[in-house]
Amino acid sequence: MPTTIADLGAEAARQQHDYGAGSLIACDRLVRIYAAPGGIEVQALQGLDLLVDEGELIALVGASGSGKSTLMNILAGLDVPTAGSVRVDGNDLAAMSARQRLDYRRTVVGFIWQQTSRNLLPYLTAQQNVALPMRLAGLSRRKRDVRAGDLLDLLGVGYCADRRPDQMSGGEQQRCAIAVALGNEPKVLLADEPTGELDSSTAADVFGALQVANTELGVTVLIVTHDPAVSTVVRRVVAIRDGRTATETHRQATTTAEGDEEHHVVEYAVLDRAGRLQLPKEMTEPLGMRDLVRLDAEPDHIGVWPDDREAR
Repeated sequence: MPTTIADLGAEAARQQHDYGAGSLIACDRLVRIYAAPGGIEVQALQGLDLLVDEGELIALVGASGSGKSTLMNILAGLDVPTAGSVRVDGNDLAAMSARQRLDYRRTVVGFIWQQTSRNLLPYLTAQQNVALPMRLAGLSRRKRDVRAGDLLDLLGVGYCADRRPDQMSGGEQQRCAIAVALGNEPKVLLADEPTGELDSSTAADVFGALQVANTELGVTVLIVTHDPAVSTVVRRVVAIRDGRTATETHRQATTTAEGDEEHHVVEYAVLDRAGRLQLPKEMTEPLGMRDLVRLDAEPDHIGVWPDDREAR
């Protein structure tokens, strides 16, 4: 029997469902298009693929307009994709109702904004801010007070429990914001430029708090950042360019014969499901690679060479 259009559609749906089946976060050919003034369409995400395993601590980097904040808003349930699929802890974000999206934001993800003023209510103390999401979730007063105190202590700001935001530094506010985001025990913690308004020393404290949330509580953490210091905190840095994942940098630790620990950084280009990859400009520009490159298929690798037609 010949293959029908319905058969092809079912096969495509099966492949989409199977993609990233074992991952906590799976973005499959994600597209987000915005309507700009004058009837112009802006494509913020252009078929982005991303898999994140449970318990990972990763950073998302990229130039302004690359699509990383759009991706974070979609993962947070604050925006919806135009096309493609995105699943977080089994939740299909593209198919959710408004009510399901609200429940998702309250129970599955925690979100931290760059602007410290957006993370905390100014008229509440740190303890009250952290306890508020748990109160909305119906937790008893005793349990929420105990958990709020434990979270503030864990993140090194227990002494701020009775202080309002205007009585805390920017770094203390952001660490308290992390505690707020962790209040309802989310599976995923999203931080959009959490150190953008902080100096390097204070930023290190915030990155340390995110690392503690990951290692001590087992929360999967995604950080959007321009701060190069994040590479010392995370094991995986994902670079987004032109609405797609472009490269990944993995930091690996090995032990020498003398028992010393050494860290090695390896950069990978991301090959998407359509077979496309983006080569880093810092590698292609010195070789004059543009427009066309020559490919050579070898038994164990593919060679990529500058266009040499004029030299022949």
